[in-house]
Amino acid sequence: MARLEAPRELSFGFPMSVSEQMMRDQERVGRKVTLIGALANILLIALKFIAGVLGHSQALIADAVHSVSDLFTDVVVLVGLRLGRKAPDEGHPFGHGRLETLSSALVGMGLLGAAFYLGTEAALNIYHHSEHHPTGLALGAAVISIVIKEALYRYTIHTGRVIKSTVLVANAWHHRSDALSSVAVLLGVAGALIKPNWHILDAYAALAVSFLIAKVGLEVLWGSIREFTDSAPKPEVLEKIRLCAAGVEGVIDLHDLKVRTSGGLFQMVLHVVIDGNLTVTQGHGIAKDVERCLEVEFEELSEVIVHVDPSSDAP
Repeated sequence: MARLEAPRELSFGFPMSVSEQMMRDQERVGRKVTLIGALANILLIALKFIAGVLGHSQALIADAVHSVSDLFTDVVVLVGLRLGRKAPDEGHPFGHGRLETLSSALVGMGLLGAAFYLGTEAALNIYHHSEHHPTGLALGAAVISIVIKEALYRYTIHTGRVIKSTVLVANAWHHRSDALSSVAVLLGVAGALIKPNWHILDAYAALAVSFLIAKVGLEVLWGSIREFTDSAPKPEVLEKIRLCAAGVEGVIDLHDLKVRTSGGLFQMVLHVVIDGNLTVTQGHGIAKDVERCLEVEFEELSEVIVHVDPSSDAP
C-alpha cells in the first residue's frame, strides 16, 4: 500500500513542532527557578547546621544534610535542562529529551538516598534511645525551613507543569520532601520542649517522613523508567489523539498509532486512511490538518509524523 508522509516544519533538517526559540525560553525559565532554589538551599544549609549545633538538635543537623542533597539535585536539574532542551541535530534526530529523563531518574535516586539516610538515622536513634534536648533556636530554624521549602515546591512544580519539564517536577518534590523532614524536626523539637521525656518523638517523626520521601522517589524513578522503555501514555491520552485525528475532514480511518514520551513531551506516529482517488496535494493537506489538530490539542507535543494510506474501498 502506497504511503505519503507529511513531515512537520523543519529545523536542522529534522521534523519539529516546538520551535528552537520556545525550547530556549523554557530552558531559561527552568534555569531561573532552579537557581533560586539552589540559593535558598545554600542559605538553609548554613541556617540548619548553625541552629542544629547551637540549638542541640541532631534532627536539624540531619535535615541540613538532606538540604545538601537538594543542592546536588539542583545541579543535576540545571544540567538536565541545559542539555535536554537542545533542538534536534544530526547526531540526535529525535532531540535530547532523554537527557532530561536521565536527570529525573538521578533526582529520584537522590530522593531514595535521602530517605535511606534519614530513615537509618531515625531507626538508630530509636534503637539506642538517644537523648537530645533541643532549644527554641532549633524550633525557629525548622519553621523557617518549612515556609521556604513549601514556597519553593509550589513555585517549582507550577513552572515545571507550565513548561512540561519532568525534571523540574521531580525537583519540586525534592523541595517538598525537605519541607516534610523539617516538619518532623518541628514536631520532635516542639515535643521535647513541651516535655523533655518526649525527645524520642523527633526520631519517630523523622522515620515516618523517610517513608514518604522514599515513596515520592520511587514514583519519580518509575516515571523515568517508563520513558526510557518507551512506554505508551495513559489510555485516555491515546483516545484523545484518535478522536482528534478521526474528526479531521477527509480522514476515513486511522491505525498504527504509536506514542512515546521524551523529556515530558510526546512524540507520535500514526497512519490515516483517506480516499484513494485524491491527489497527492489533497492527501498532504489532510495530513497537515491532522497535525494542526494535534498541535492545538496537545501543548506538550514535540513531534508528530502522519502517514497517509489510500482506502482500498474508496467511494
